Amino acid sequence: MEIANVAGIGDEISFKSGVKGIVEKIYQNSVMVSVTENTTELKFEGNKTVIGHKNYEII
Repeated sequence: MEIANVAGIGDEISFKSGVKGIVEKIYQNSVMVSVTENTTELKFEGNKTVIGHKNYEII
């Protein structure tokens, strides 16, 4: 299954209904993100997380 909209390095994405970040690295099935805005109760160690391609939206 091919994912149509894969973010590139430096792209801003949103995920988890209130978290935004900048893509730092692209993997086959996910991206590593540096979190820039978090309006949720979620905590991200080191302000970084990995998100699957189907779980984010490019802003």
